[in-house]
Amino acid sequence: MSDVVVVGSINVDRSVDVPVAPPRGSTLLGSDVLRGAGGKGANQAVALARLGRSVAMVGALGQDAEGDWMLSVLADEGIDVGGVVRVSQPTGQAFIFVEPDGESTIVVSPGANSALTPEYLEASRELVAGARCVLLQQEIPAETVARATKLARGLVVLNPAPARAVAPEVLGRVDVIVPNRFELAGLLGQPVPESLEDVARMALALEGPGAVVVTLGLDGCLIAENGATAHVPATPTEAVDATAAGDTFCGSLVDALLQGMTTHGAAAWANRVAAVAVGRRGAQESIPYRSEVE
Repeated sequence: MSDVVVVGSINVDRSVDVPVAPPRGSTLLGSDVLRGAGGKGANQAVALARLGRSVAMVGALGQDAEGDWMLSVLADEGIDVGGVVRVSQPTGQAFIFVEPDGESTIVVSPGANSALTPEYLEASRELVAGARCVLLQQEIPAETVARATKLARGLVVLNPAPARAVAPEVLGRVDVIVPNRFELAGLLGQPVPESLEDVARMALALEGPGAVVVTLGLDGCLIAENGATAHVPATPTEAVDATAAGDTFCGSLVDALLQGMTTHGAAAWANRVAAVAVGRRGAQESIPYRSEVE
């Protein structure tokens, strides 16, 4: 059995450098288009594999050339792709606009990811149940996320991205939830928090998960656990492209938790690994190996 089963999205990324995030109704000139491997689920699986974890991927790809390519990319990383199904919908794509400071705006066309229904998950139920950790995101149907939390017997970690409501009973089955400040606001139906104090208050108000780890970009992250909060500063770095920062953080956090680290220690390790990714271009191309961090 694998250390971690990632149930989530697999996309082909198309990235363009832009002077600013595209305002509504605008036309911008950007750089040449860069094609890369991506998808929140696939990125997190790659992050774990490059840190030395045994990883299995449960996801969906189209029966197209992009799907063939993504399947080979994941297999070449040493990821078990036996749980990846091929469907009639086209392989998912993400369109990424990267600003000069490294911040990115992303539009996802889910494609095949939308077809990953709970019925497909049943074929991998033993794989999911046997994992030490099941790592989930929200670029797949909500009912599939819910079903995976029921099948899991190990640690359950949810990255609630993109932002959408999560049922209370699902939150109650999550051990660690990893939102950014926008996703935290979406979970609570409140305005986006501006200050660390606001983030702390809202993180403590989120009922269900055992621990809340809010990613804050260059401000690091904030942990809410057992009625208390702690701020973990970011590792200093020169930001080039933040596309895979959150996914690298999530994979690294799981890696450290499986080593037996505290949530605080795991978050500090995840900050270190994500800082390396932020300093490079691309999504999966930016994710470091353990030797590069240690």
